[in-house]
Amino acid sequence: MFKTKQVNIGHLSTLYHTSFILMGTDWLKKSGIEANWKLFASGPDIVKAFEKKEIDIGYIGLPPAIIGMDRGVPIVCIAGGHVEGTVLIAQDKYRTFPGTHNIKIVMRQFEGKVLGSPPKGSIHDVIINNIINENDLDIRVKNFPWTDFVLEALADGEIDAAVGTPSLAVAAARACGAKMIIPPHLLWPDNPSYGIVVRKDLIQHPDVILKFLELHEKASNFIRAYPTEAARLVSGLTGIVDEEFVFDAYRISPKYCASLSKEFVASTMAFVPVLRKLKYISKSIADTEIFEYGFIEKIHKEEPHYNLNQ
Repeated sequence: MFKTKQVNIGHLSTLYHTSFILMGTDWLKKSGIEANWKLFASGPDIVKAFEKKEIDIGYIGLPPAIIGMDRGVPIVCIAGGHVEGTVLIAQDKYRTFPGTHNIKIVMRQFEGKVLGSPPKGSIHDVIINNIINENDLDIRVKNFPWTDFVLEALADGEIDAAVGTPSLAVAAARACGAKMIIPPHLLWPDNPSYGIVVRKDLIQHPDVILKFLELHEKASNFIRAYPTEAARLVSGLTGIVDEEFVFDAYRISPKYCASLSKEFVASTMAFVPVLRKLKYISKSIADTEIFEYGFIEKIHKEEPHYNLNQ
């Protein structure tokens, strides 16, 4: 299957994923990997693509990956990528409550309101529904298939607040003066906003996995150490957003690394009972079913970098 090392890679439009660095450089090609990049609207859509055997590697939040595993999709997470990639934003009339860590106090102002989210089963959807349920709040979540639709709904006043990526926060601030109400580290500490997930068939080709992870880590280091240069590369690649937009997205949540740190894993496992409570999965799943540690341990021998810039 991989005689010429052709790999189908599913990615999202999330600008701070290393996918954009790898698409904008010749690193993969020089390593002998011919990447066929496929853009998807959300993590759940990437899971469907895995199920149909359309992709071999995916950039995906861990909750939708776990939902797929529960359905029997033969995938496993082999590396991290970023943590704390979900923010709560709202129209400017809402309060930020600076200094408080009591999420219930902040969220009460949205009771009786409509809050927008990416699709059901996405990490953002899971986080906000857990907060609403835990605090017994009267807030309706409206799911959208694309993050762009969340932005349009917020700008049009169709929704009062939204959860999504730092990129959404930057776009909403520019489009309609929306502001960040709850920052990433308070919504769900160390949440696995994305990791590298592969179809289990690919494990039979360790050379492909190891080469890809080497470059994924290289790209993570590039974003963390040289955000201005990385933002310029990504802006030039997309042709849609300027360098400042990408840099601002990096700055909101600068926690990048390829390692499967103990915090990354523990936060992921904390999603399992929540997914069961929300009835998104039917049974508990062990960490050994979710993660394959062997590959990244060969690539990333030093301490995790997630909190290096803090």
